[in-house]
Order: sequence, then structure tokens, then C-alpha cells
Amino acid sequence: MSRISLVTGGAGFIGSNLVRALLARGDTVRVIDDFSTGKRENLVEIASRIEVIEGSILDPSALDRAARGAEVIFHQAAIPSVPRSVAKPLESNDANVNGTLQVLEAARRAKARRVVYAASSSAYGETPILPKVETMPSAPLSPYAVAKLTGELYCSVYHRVYGLETVALRYFNVFGPRQDPKSEYAAVIPRFVTAALEGGTPVIFGDGTQSRDFCFIDNTVEANLLAAEAAGAAGRVFNIACGEATSLNQVVALVGETLGLQLSARYEPPRTGDIKHSLADITAAKTTLGYDPRVRFGDGLRRTVAWFKEQRGRASAS
Repeated sequence: MSRISLVTGGAGFIGSNLVRALLARGDTVRVIDDFSTGKRENLVEIASRIEVIEGSILDPSALDRAARGAEVIFHQAAIPSVPRSVAKPLESNDANVNGTLQVLEAARRAKARRVVYAASSSAYGETPILPKVETMPSAPLSPYAVAKLTGELYCSVYHRVYGLETVALRYFNVFGPRQDPKSEYAAVIPRFVTAALEGGTPVIFGDGTQSRDFCFIDNTVEANLLAAEAAGAAGRVFNIACGEATSLNQVVALVGETLGLQLSARYEPPRTGDIKHSLADITAAKTTLGYDPRVRFGDGLRRTVAWFKEQRGRASAS
């Protein structure tokens, strides 16, 4: 009998990609999602191969049904937006702090072996030292960052107090297929690519010199699979990125180059809670998890542009 893996937020961008990887390795996969930010279409072609529980991670009874028999819980469910957290801090706290606490409690009741938690590089804040190392002090700049950091602390406490194996992965700017470009809170790469495909102008908040450590989705998924099994990882936090910085101006230029366009950006005032530069030290993930980001930024961007272009072509043909 194959092992049962639960993915919270499995209809979201990262979650739906992770679900496919778990199926590919032979797991029995269960998803819990309330579809407030996740999309049913992200799971449509694999729906017959998974069990989907439509419900909120704030609902203990729904979580208990989802967690029953699960060996590993991959906790991806969240409201993943700095600007939205600034606009609605209570909503962010409820989903990202209380929701995580409910997941940890459900894991404890179900006697799951390990919880892999989607943490965030936003915990570092605007510290001037680069690259960011897990041992650095945290300095969150937004309600979202505070909430995700609090989730990390709860994971650590549940490992120490209850013996539940937890691993927190601090994601740095994940991008790739199935990322939603339509929300006003959407990440930069899907917004830039969609604007270019529609003949529009990408919008950058700030002067575009701000840099990010972009990480293609396949690398992030692989990190989750490794974190579920790695010895010596329980109770710890790991940066998940590529260890390379790319400015937003460079991203716009590369999107244009990939599409054969002369693409330029429109600049708007910086947003509250955004940081200027982000770059990860991934030594700990390499050493303990065996993580090696095989898809570099340029290749990942080309794959992402191709996917969005294909989706646009299908929509036009239908």
C-alpha cells in the first residue's frame, strides 16, 4: 500500500505542482483546499487520481478527515501576499498563523510522522547583509512576514514539546507554471509575462533595481520531497532558492528577449512591506537536505513564458 501524503492548499500554485510530483513517485495523495485562492483547474486533469476535501484549514473536523492516515503533511495553504496582509492584517493572521496551528494540531492527532511547512524569506526583512543565512535575526516588515515567521516558531515548538517532526522551508520568490497573474497581489513574473503577451506594459513598484532570488517551481517541489525524508532536518529552517540575485529590470528585459519583444516597464511608487534586495545562502539545504537547484533562472523563465504562451493560445482557440 502506498503512503498517504496530504497537501494543504493543494489547488494553489506550489501545492498543485507538488501534488503532481507526489503522484509521480507513487504516493496516495489527499488535498484540502477551500478554493479561496487555489483554483480547481489546477487539479482538473488529475482529479480522478487524488482525494480532494473542500474545506478550510481553520476547520478542525475537515482537517482531521484530511490528515487521517497521512504520513507526511505538506502545509502549503496560506494567503501568500505582502500587500494583501498590509490591507487585511487580521485575515492574514487568521489564515497564516491560526491555520498553521490547526494543521500542527491535526498532524499531532493523526500521528503524522512529519510536517513540511511553507515558510517565507520575508522573515528576514530589510537586513543589509547578503546573502541571507538562517542564523540571522529576523526582522519582518509586514503582517504577512510576521505570520509566516510565527508559523515557523510554532513548528519548532511542536517539534520540541510534542516530538512532531517539522521542517520549515523559507521560500524565496518561487515562480513557474500555474502561478496566477490576475490578482492585484500577483507575483512579478506572471504579471510581467501576461502583460507582455497582452501587448501591455509591465508595472514595477520602485525603480526596478531591487533584486530577488527567483526559484523555479521544480526546485521548490524537489526541496519539499527532500525535506519530507531528510535525516537531521526535523525542527530546523532552510532557505530554498538558487543563490542568485536578479533585478526586476533584468527580468523585464529577459521576458522581452524570450518573446522577441522590446519590452519596457512603467514605474510606480514602492509598496509598503516590499524589501529592496533578497539573496539566499542555500548551504544548509544543500548539506542537510541534499538540495541542488537544477533549474536555473534563465531556463525556468523560458519554461514559464512558454507555458503562459501555450495557455493563452488555448484560450484563444476555445
